[in-house]
Amino acid sequence: MTPSVFIIDDDAGMRDSLVALLRSQGIRCRAFAGGADFFRSMPQDETACVVTDLRMPEVDGAELVRRINEERGAAWPILVITAHADVSVAVSLMKQGVVDFIEKPFDPQRLIESVRGCLSRLTQVGEQQRLTQSAREKYDRLTPREAQVFNALIEGLSNKAIAQTLDISPRTVEVFRAKVMQKIEAESLSDLIKTGLLLRNDDGISS
Repeated sequence: MTPSVFIIDDDAGMRDSLVALLRSQGIRCRAFAGGADFFRSMPQDETACVVTDLRMPEVDGAELVRRINEERGAAWPILVITAHADVSVAVSLMKQGVVDFIEKPFDPQRLIESVRGCLSRLTQVGEQQRLTQSAREKYDRLTPREAQVFNALIEGLSNKAIAQTLDISPRTVEVFRAKVMQKIEAESLSDLIKTGLLLRNDDGISS
């Protein structure tokens, strides 16, 4: 499913305009009447694009960016729209990971392109998350000894070296290796290594 866009702005007219603009392009979106409203009913989407105003009561755009970065990070990229552009503020927000800083009045096409760019990247992020989750579930099927053999295999150790390291026979290593391949659903050593790299990159297994 394509990630949603969350529009956060205390100006009702601007919210409605943004919703109408994005929905006219087939983009799923949901609006919130400011930062406080957003955090009171914060969505639980794994990935999403956030479009927010900067100057808002209670929770302003800068605080919203900080909190979203802490809780969601790159899985929720943020675009900031403001009528009160300030170079120092823009630089600070971009350093915090804001993807784009758009000044009002803005070209609707510019906003659409920026949102589509975010959504395109998120589709890739979502696919990577699904692959990693699948790899983690498969790894969790392994017994402690099978996990040791798996880790040794993705380190590039031969059956003989694994046998010496774990103080078991090479034949026993072959048995465990076959079980690991089956549980990880790997058709080749290459598939097994790819699964190991996914987990290492996600800190899913110890190095």
